[in-house]
Amino acid sequence: MALSWALAVLSLLPLLNAQSSSCVNFTVPITNASLDQISGKWFYIASAYRSPEYKEWVSAYQSAFFYFDSNYTEDKILMRQYSTINHQCVYNSSHLKIQRENGTLSGYDNGREHLCILILTKDPSIFMLAFSPEDKQNMGLTFYADEPKVTPEQMRQFHEQVICMGMEKSEIVYVDEKQDQCEALHKEHEERKKEKDAKSPKEGGK
Repeated sequence: MALSWALAVLSLLPLLNAQSSSCVNFTVPITNASLDQISGKWFYIASAYRSPEYKEWVSAYQSAFFYFDSNYTEDKILMRQYSTINHQCVYNSSHLKIQRENGTLSGYDNGREHLCILILTKDPSIFMLAFSPEDKQNMGLTFYADEPKVTPEQMRQFHEQVICMGMEKSEIVYVDEKQDQCEALHKEHEERKKEKDAKSPKEGGK
C-alpha cells in the first residue's frame, strides 16, 4: 500500500479562519487554491493509527517522499511515491480521486477504497491526513512536510491534533529520512523526466 496516497488540503483563506484552535475543521471543501498549495514534493514525517491494519502497514516504513500533480478538470491527483520499506526502495504511482465538497481524497489498494480527510494548518509547509476521526478504534492521523525535518512548532501542531482526536503521543510512529534508499531511483526518474520534457513541447494549462 502506498503510505501517502491520501492527501487533501483545505483552502488557504477559509483555513486561516476555521482552524485557529488545535482541533481542525474536517468539513472545509477543497478548491483549486488548495490543489495549487499541495502540488510538488512532500515528505512523510510521522503517524498515529489505531487500526491494526494501518499500524502494521506503517511499522514497515523507514522513510517516504512523494510528488503530487493535480488535474483540476478531472478532479484527480497523480501521485509518484518513493518509499523505503524494510530497507528497500519501493516506487509507486497512482491516481487519487478528489471529493471537493466534503474535503476528502480516496484511493484504491487491493480492490478496496480508502477514504481520508486531509488538512492543513495555518503553516502552508505542513499538512495532516485524518482517517476515521469519529471511530475511536480505527482512527488515524499522518503528518507531512515540504522538508524532511520539521521545526518544534510544526511538530507541536501534529502532537496537538493527535491528542485532540483522542489518541496518545505514545502511539506516534516516526520515520527517519537518513534511512532513505530511494535517492538513486529518484535521480534516475528525474533525469528521464528532464530528457522527455526537453524533447516534447510543453502544453499550456492542466
